[in-house]
Order: sequence, then structure tokens, then C-alpha cells
Amino acid sequence: MLRKILIIGAGKSTAYLLDYLLEKATSQKLHITIGDLNPDSISKSVKEHPSCTIIQLDIFREDDRKRVIEDSDIVVSMLPARMHNNVAKDCLAFGKHLVTASYISPEIRALHKKVKEKGLVFMNEMGLDPGIDHMSAMQVIDRIRQKGGKMLLFESFTGGLVAPESDTNLWNYKFTWNPRNVVLAGQGGAAKFIQEGTYKYIPYHKLFRRTEFFEIEGYGRFEGYANRDSLDYRKAYGLEDVLTLYRGTMRRVGFSKAWNMFVQLGMTDDSYTIENSKGMSYREFVNLFLPYSPTDSVELKLRHYLKIDQDDSIWGKLLELDFFSAKKTILLKNATPAQVLQKILEDSWTLTKDDKDMIVMYHKFGYELSGKKRQIDANMVVIGENHSHTAMAKTVGLPVAIATLLILNKEIKTPGVQIPINKEIYEPILSELSALGVIFKEFEVPYLGYNPDSVAS
Repeated sequence: MLRKILIIGAGKSTAYLLDYLLEKATSQKLHITIGDLNPDSISKSVKEHPSCTIIQLDIFREDDRKRVIEDSDIVVSMLPARMHNNVAKDCLAFGKHLVTASYISPEIRALHKKVKEKGLVFMNEMGLDPGIDHMSAMQVIDRIRQKGGKMLLFESFTGGLVAPESDTNLWNYKFTWNPRNVVLAGQGGAAKFIQEGTYKYIPYHKLFRRTEFFEIEGYGRFEGYANRDSLDYRKAYGLEDVLTLYRGTMRRVGFSKAWNMFVQLGMTDDSYTIENSKGMSYREFVNLFLPYSPTDSVELKLRHYLKIDQDDSIWGKLLELDFFSAKKTILLKNATPAQVLQKILEDSWTLTKDDKDMIVMYHKFGYELSGKKRQIDANMVVIGENHSHTAMAKTVGLPVAIATLLILNKEIKTPGVQIPINKEIYEPILSELSALGVIFKEFEVPYLGYNPDSVAS
């Protein structure tokens, strides 16, 4: 008898997810139903697969949603995080397992007791970040503890970047995921982390000027800026006593300094609208944020305002974006500054058909064992194949697909609302990911810490 998998949402991150499950459909006796609001965008090879059914599904049509969930054995929701709640409630009502790649919402977390009572697995945060970051971190942390080591330091950075062969602009960056999330990154409160036993805070207007640097073998130098709350997973990882806990986002060196220009100008603000935005030139948009001058050009005013020397490499980055064009216009009506900035950046930073993306993840583990401080650095680099089979789709979709099959086969069976931090989950998934080319390399390096004199800084 066929086991029925329902996948809700068939966006950019599902190419590898669908390929993996359809490839195993015959041997594992699977039938995959894909429900999407716009099923026309699904590839021909998926549509024509004998083990696949495509349906148009609007999840806000309650009867349709409940019917397809009731008819499945396990549900994979690849919807935006805010849309999971009704799906989760239906899965609970009909006794179906659920897998998502999204952060657990408070609403879904509140279902834990009932989910556990029904013996269901609601696996969340099973993507890249969150997902592979949890699993790869916990594998090393658990190994250190098993040897009797005590964790002192944990840092983790992830970046969705452009592959070296497609790195063709001065920013060394192109959009590989939701552009809006890039434009709004870091907003909503100060970044918070622990460094050498001391709580540290970075307000948004300083976030992109406080960066760390690291080398990834074969790929050069990168920088990282702090995520909003590095302490979210302190308890989950069992790192309550760790001296340093820092999670961040990775970019090529120089990106953050240049991005900080937009922050200082106020162009990343999404809290108000520009009433006359439609038809405004890029040049006029830039001028909105600069002081009036009867004589100085927009270029000169901006250089003075941000104290940019004319030979600063940042200047070339702005020129490359056609930032001062009087001919290019904004077509968005009543747009926020952030929406306009996003549109300008999309002109230059959208991946072309031949571009490849790149995912880089870097972990640093500091620990003490037998009275000696030690350090392990671990990194993962994945290069995309093409425009549809991206590194982002691979690292988000494959963990979801593997987890779905493991739950269906009762190899992951601990019930409840959870994230992938237990050995039962991470061992088989990381093993399968490694066989599919998603591999972590580990390096034993000298423990550096931050402050050899052990004085709070």
C-alpha cells in the first residue's frame, strides 16, 4: 500500500526535496501530492512523474485544506512561517506527522503536549539555518561532551552567497533568497550575544560595523555580523555555562561596511511610505535623505554626508548600482524606503539564468579537555548546480525530504513539537546529507578565545 506524502507549497526551495522523494517513490512505496496556489510553475518532469499528483490548493480554503491533510500520512509545509499554524492544527486533529523548515512559532510550540500525547512528530527548523546548523553543531558538541570536555565557546555563521564563478559585481553578492529579508536584516532590536562571559549588545545602527573575519579553505576570506539574538538556543544546545555564544550572518569582506551606508541614510527603513514614490528617479530617491544645497550635486552631498573619499572603493559600489541615475525610475506606489532600495538592488543583484549560488556555514567550538583548551573549526560549502537547483534549495530541501522519510519509516519516532538537536535525528540525516554532497570539514586548531588574560572586556 502506498504511503501518502502531502507537500504544501512548491516554491524555490523545493527542487531537491521533490527530486529526492520522487526518486525513492517506487522503492519506498510513496505517492506525493503537491498542493500549490500556482501549480503552473511546477516543472514538467515533476508534473509527469507517475508517483506524483499536482493540485491547486489555497490553504485559506478550510475545507480543501482539511480534506487533503486528512488523506495523507505525513505533511510537509513549505509555506512561509506565518502560514503553518492552521496546517499544524489540522495535522493534530487528523493525527498526521508534520515537517517544516521554519522557526517554531509560539502557536505551534503550544501544541507540544497534545502532539506528544497523540504520538506525532512535528519536526520544525529542518532546513539550512535553522536546520543543518543545529544538527552539525550538536553532533560536535555531543562528541566533545562524551569525551569529558567542557564547552567554552561556540560561534556559528551562515551565508547565502554567490558562487566564485558567478561573482561578477563589486559587492561580491547577489540575492539567493528572499531580497526583502536581506534589506531588513538586523532590525527589530539590538543584537545580543555573550563574549568571554560578558553580555554584549549591538544596536542596529552599529551592527554592520562590528564584524568578525574568518578564512574558509579554498574560498578565501569572509566576514560575519551578529544575528539579532544569539542566545535563543543556549538552553536547547545545553550551553548555559558557555563563555562565548555568538551566531551571525556571513558575507564577503567589505559588504557590511558598504551596506552600512544604506543604514545610515535611512534607506532600510520600512516603517513609513514615500507618498510620491511612483515615477521618482533613483537620483531623486537618494536626494530625499540628503540635506538641501543650492549648489552641490547629489553625489557631492552624499560623499560629504557619509564622509566618503572620492577614491574610496565604496564609491564604485554605489556607481555600479546606478544609484544616481536620473533616467531609471521607481514604479512602486507609496513605497517604503526599504521597498525602493530592494527594487534598486534587484536590478543588479538578481541571479541570471547561468549564475550559481553558494552556501557557506562555519562553526567554531572552543572547549577544555584534561586541563587543556582546544578548538575545532568546521565548515561546509555547497555550490548550486543551476538557476533552479540552487545550493539554497539543496540545503533547505534535502534535510526536509530526508526527515520526512525517516519519520514515515519510524526511524525518527520521539513524539512532540521539536527541532533537530537529538542524536536520533541528526546522525542519520547528516550521514545522508554527506552522501549527497553536503559535507562538513573539521579542523583541529589552537584555542584562541578572545581574551587570553581572562579580564572582561
